[in-house]
Amino acid sequence: MVDRERRGTGQTSTVALRAGLTPEQRDALTTLEHFRWELRFVRRPLFREPIPVVFHPDGERYAVLEADGSLNENPGFEIRR
Repeated sequence: MVDRERRGTGQTSTVALRAGLTPEQRDALTTLEHFRWELRFVRRPLFREPIPVVFHPDGERYAVLEADGSLNENPGFEIRR
């Protein structure tokens, strides 16, 4: 069996990343994108809601978009660098 890395280096389409987000999350994301924040990935844990992760333009800070559209800068998990 071949062990493959699931985290791809290719660009994931914006449409695919936004799929499953709540309307409040999409609205908040549109606002954040005006300030150059970027939706980089969406965690999709089993039997739970998707967790969209956005990054600040400096690339060092990240936050989670909560279901109500609020920004959680202390999500309780670390991002590997």
